[in-house]
Amino acid sequence: MESLWPSVCPFDCPDTCGLLVKVRDQRAVAVGGDPGHPFTRGFICQKMRHYPARVHSPARLTQPLLRDGAKGSGAFRPIGWGEALDIIERQINQTVERHGAEAILPYSYAGHMGVVQRQAGDAFFHKLGASRLERTICGTTAGLGFSMSLGRGPSTDIESVVDSDFIIIWGSNTLTTNLHAWPFFSEARRRGARIVVIDPYQNRTARRADQHLMLRPGSDAALALAMMQVLIGEDLLAHDFIARHTLGFEQLRERAQEWPPERAAQVCGLDAQEIAGLARDYGRARAPYIRTGFGFARQVRGGMAMRAVALLPALVGALHQPGGGITRTTSEAAPFNMKALTRPDLAPPGVRSFNMVQLGRALTQAQPPVRLLYVYLCNPAVVAPDTSQVLAGLMRQDLFTVVQEMFLTETACLADLVLPSACSLEMTDLYRAYGHYHVQMAKPVIPPPGQARPLLAVFQELAGRLGFTEPVFRAGEEEIISWLLRTGSPYLEGITLEGLASGRPLRVNAPANPYAAGFLTPSGKVEFYSQALEALGLDPLPAGAPSQDDEGLGRYALQLITPPRHQFLNSTFNEVPALVAQAGPAVILIHPRDAAARGIADGQEVRVFNGRGACVLRVRVSQETRPGVTVAEGLYWGRHTPGGQGINHLTSQDLADLGGSCAFHCNLVEVAPRQ
Repeated sequence: MESLWPSVCPFDCPDTCGLLVKVRDQRAVAVGGDPGHPFTRGFICQKMRHYPARVHSPARLTQPLLRDGAKGSGAFRPIGWGEALDIIERQINQTVERHGAEAILPYSYAGHMGVVQRQAGDAFFHKLGASRLERTICGTTAGLGFSMSLGRGPSTDIESVVDSDFIIIWGSNTLTTNLHAWPFFSEARRRGARIVVIDPYQNRTARRADQHLMLRPGSDAALALAMMQVLIGEDLLAHDFIARHTLGFEQLRERAQEWPPERAAQVCGLDAQEIAGLARDYGRARAPYIRTGFGFARQVRGGMAMRAVALLPALVGALHQPGGGITRTTSEAAPFNMKALTRPDLAPPGVRSFNMVQLGRALTQAQPPVRLLYVYLCNPAVVAPDTSQVLAGLMRQDLFTVVQEMFLTETACLADLVLPSACSLEMTDLYRAYGHYHVQMAKPVIPPPGQARPLLAVFQELAGRLGFTEPVFRAGEEEIISWLLRTGSPYLEGITLEGLASGRPLRVNAPANPYAAGFLTPSGKVEFYSQALEALGLDPLPAGAPSQDDEGLGRYALQLITPPRHQFLNSTFNEVPALVAQAGPAVILIHPRDAAARGIADGQEVRVFNGRGACVLRVRVSQETRPGVTVAEGLYWGRHTPGGQGINHLTSQDLADLGGSCAFHCNLVEVAPRQ
């Protein structure tokens, strides 16, 4: 007998799709889009269409595994949960007794986006007194750069963009990473809007745009400043908006004069007239709109780049025009009471912290050393930068590593103890989106396979074993969700546990124009001049200097960017053979001029390398990238590449200018035929 159940896509994507799951004999036999969801509207990406194959994969972990061979051998023997938890309890107690609680480090991120399970370990590790993890690897730089201009809080509703007449998609491959925004952009185009894509290579979205500006990676701030110079110089300004709602315009005018299109063209690799034309089109539009991605913020000066782009709408008054504005994230319109779940107050004062970008350094250089690593909802052996150093740390004989996972990932293969994890269809959770204004609760629709358990259950059992008595260590998912909703925020007024229990999406109370009541900056205005940045010793005005890999300058000639591949989501879905087959071999795009100079032919296997490491990829010679720029879409596990090593062997642990995110797209490499 078949039944149909509502659920939510749990993966790290702004769309947070509403799902309908067809269940037969306690198995998910099909997953489709929920046509009743106001934003995702009944269709899903090809990745999620394969979700049942992932959930019921024969490779799925169903019982705890204890290492039964040399570290890194991937040899394990099955054990029961009682023995597994005994081992973890003993390892924690011994580590704390011999080295102190700070010798324990949790490592997790966004492998599951449900709020309860994603944050399930926080209170446990806070109470334990473990070292803290700064979870900044993805969007913190983009968020801080944006907030230094426009403040925190929600940004423009993508659904409103149907009324725009000029759309810029800046650093986002929408058709791969934000698919459900495209129908709204397409409707605006049907009504007469133009779509411009700004991106260093010709991705799926760029091919569908009316215009594509293929700028050099890391030059986005220079382009934004040149647009400002044209807008100011040709008086394409919203003077009343600037006078009422901005701070520091005269200082910005002086800075913008330093960046005429001719100068920016040299930095960006674009034509000066192309830059000037973009600025004029933007300034003359009735309701221009910008969709920012994360790509251009993943540079060493990525925070400044995002800050500069975020200021453009204020110059033309787009933030108060129906259909106009700018979208970075919508998640801040669902400000859950996270402290009730994460309990940072339980942590002792002065606990040391590690930035998750620099896991390699933490595991190989920290003093005193990390002795126990607990990994969940992340695959750092693939996703963390500078993989060679990460692997060296994970292979330490004096490091005990616990991994809770659904599969034997490359990180799990290096663990001492592996715990089988439940998936989103097997546990209760609450979801908020960062691309639309709906929240949704999902309940289990199938049982977990074998002995797989939700993260919350595991951490609560460990807490009980260690004598932790706070209510957070006993509460069920629905009780925790009721706590999360107790915020007093007007955005969540009327959002109740009872309303969410139906499984239907509920729209938060985000205003049609989130900027109508002002800006959540220190001044309450758009800050062309930021005293907060000045206080940090940083440039208070937008600056156009390009990002660069200082370590590689003069040694390697090609820039490398590593955007997502259409069939994967970060490293997720490498477990689905059909998707790996669809994705094909791990490829690096290189311009014909660069290929010819290196004696490289299309389809050839090449060694891509720099001072941090190397990997082997197959070449695609293409004008979809520009001279001097290589593109490796991923993220492939090392086992799916010809040489067994992934692209993050080449990326740096250096942090971006604001927020501590990773400069994944700011690396210099060289490419040579494989010997």
